[in-house]
Amino acid sequence: MGNTIKTKSADEALQSLMRLCARGERSSGDALRLMQRWGVPRAEADKVLARLERDRFIDDRRYTELYVREKINLSGWGTYKIKMSLRRKGISQAIIEEVAEPMFSPVDLKERLVELLSRKLPTIKAKSNYDARTKLIRFGASRGFELDMVIECVNRIISEE
Repeated sequence: MGNTIKTKSADEALQSLMRLCARGERSSGDALRLMQRWGVPRAEADKVLARLERDRFIDDRRYTELYVREKINLSGWGTYKIKMSLRRKGISQAIIEEVAEPMFSPVDLKERLVELLSRKLPTIKAKSNYDARTKLIRFGASRGFELDMVIECVNRIISEE
């Protein structure tokens, strides 16, 4: 059986999105992508989105706040990865600066990174301290932390070993 997606009218899209948004936060970008997959014309999709925002089913500021909190606390992501992910989800730069930026406490992020790297260190198969250090730096950077912070934290962990 093929992977066909049923097309929906603007009213059907509105009802579906209201149900989805009632179950969990969605960004405006998520809603627009779904409506595009459902074949809703862009002009109608914009009207549906405006209605969802007016009725507070979708609120990109609220979404951003919850998303950032989840990615910092549960996923262990750094600022770079979170910001890139928010952009991919259609969150405006203005909202990222207004809502997300104040949530990035360098002290808290550094503590989280040290904890993350400390848990990772015993699982690394390394031939030397240099090898372990390189793998930890790569791991920290892949989680979206700033390189300077990663190097500082890796040096601290390696010197404590």
